[in-house]
Amino acid sequence: MSLESLIVWVIVGGIAGTIADWLVSGVRLGCLGTVVVGIIGAFVGAWLLQQLNLSIGSGLINDIVTAAIGATVLLLGIRFLRRI
Repeated sequence: MSLESLIVWVIVGGIAGTIADWLVSGVRLGCLGTVVVGIIGAFVGAWLLQQLNLSIGSGLINDIVTAAIGATVLLLGIRFLRRI
């Protein structure tokens, strides 16, 4: 993995994590946590959309939207587990 790829992953993760943080209230993870949730959310979102047989498109916007969907699902799960 090149340094450029790593930087793109961090930027996409940060944007997706921030979008998910705006959508799901009550879960504050900080800056690093937001990026990590966004990166993990990319995997969750890709898996979820594949299971639902949905395709958003291609390119960077698709990556951000997919990661934001996954990060939102992930934050909803974290919020649910914190309330138990």
